[in-house]
Amino acid sequence: MSRDHASDSVETPYGWAVVAASFVFITAAYGVAHLLIVSLKPVAAEFDWPRWVPSMAYSSLKLGAGFGGVLMGHWADRRGIWQPTLMGALMVGLGAILASQANSKWMLLGTCFVLLGLLGTGSAFSPLLTNITRWFDRRRGLAVAVIASGQGISGALWPMIFNHGVATIGWRLTYMYYGIAAMLVMLPMVLVLRRPPPVEGSTRGPMTYGVAAVGHLRWSPNILTGLLCIAIVGCCVAMAMPMVHIVAYCSDLGFGADRGAEMLSLLLAAAFISRLGFGFVSDRIGGLRTILIGAALQALVLSLYAVVDSLFGLYVVSGVYGLVFGGIVPGYALAVRELLPTAQAGWRMGVVFMFGTFGMALGGWMGGLVFDLTGLYTVAFIIGVGFNIVNLMAISTLIWLEAEPADEAIATAAGSD
Repeated sequence: MSRDHASDSVETPYGWAVVAASFVFITAAYGVAHLLIVSLKPVAAEFDWPRWVPSMAYSSLKLGAGFGGVLMGHWADRRGIWQPTLMGALMVGLGAILASQANSKWMLLGTCFVLLGLLGTGSAFSPLLTNITRWFDRRRGLAVAVIASGQGISGALWPMIFNHGVATIGWRLTYMYYGIAAMLVMLPMVLVLRRPPPVEGSTRGPMTYGVAAVGHLRWSPNILTGLLCIAIVGCCVAMAMPMVHIVAYCSDLGFGADRGAEMLSLLLAAAFISRLGFGFVSDRIGGLRTILIGAALQALVLSLYAVVDSLFGLYVVSGVYGLVFGGIVPGYALAVRELLPTAQAGWRMGVVFMFGTFGMALGGWMGGLVFDLTGLYTVAFIIGVGFNIVNLMAISTLIWLEAEPADEAIATAAGSD
């Protein structure tokens, strides 16, 4: 890299400290989602609830986090990232402790929506990804991928810990101890996040694709945002099917919850590895094409869950599934920066990821409902593939919209020469 290129970049060594703090914050915060997954059957059994009730607790968490991402993103745009993350760290911890005392479905659902979702994990994804895009330009894709991979590490770390806790001390004490641990880990990260990002003045870097420069002048940002929202709902509904129900699915097949927890950990550990790989790739091909590749592979592997029911086969499918879907979600953060005006990136990214959480919530709830109606998860997986096809159609449309104005811009520039 030349001196001129280096001086033109906004990147600083402290940016990687922000990456590390954001990664740890997300890893700790997203433990609560896996806690709900692992404790799904014990919670339903204690209260004699149908399985859709604890599934709805997961969905409530995701819905709250979706609205919270927009709310916290707007707050971060005005006051900086550290205040929303301070709120998030406190609410995740206190919310988990309160959920451990739940004695009705409404108390559990309300705690998941307001404390754990809206005010808690709502601070832990789109606001942090938006913040880190202001610290990086040359290696933005990699930085986003590292932070987003905190979800994968969270999934690799927490399910087996939670499964052991639920089996030995019960789900209530497991919730309480997690809440305490989450606050102890997340609060120190807020101190690192207090420093504001550098002024974003660079005009270079890997995000300068055709539509980034001229596409939003031809196509309304609302149209582009809408297509991204449709796309992320489609892929997240599909994504949630195996992630939320793999533990219960394995138990139903007679393999035991322990094997299901191991598969979930394998799936999310593989997603961590693939997100780093996709991060390097996305800095070269862009967010939209990264999403297209990952979503196409996700649809293919998800269909295998509908036909594979052996223990070894499910381990293999889970590992491969993690490898192929890991780069999808970070791709949306990059696509927002490619497609939409920089000044609007914060709240628009919050909106896109809000629809993503809607998709995760819908997929988690739908999987439980389809099981209650049919007694089979196979049907749920097939429905997930259908939603994945909708995603591919929306992303393909965005790529077409990206290419058309870019080609016209090139032709115009050539004519002026």
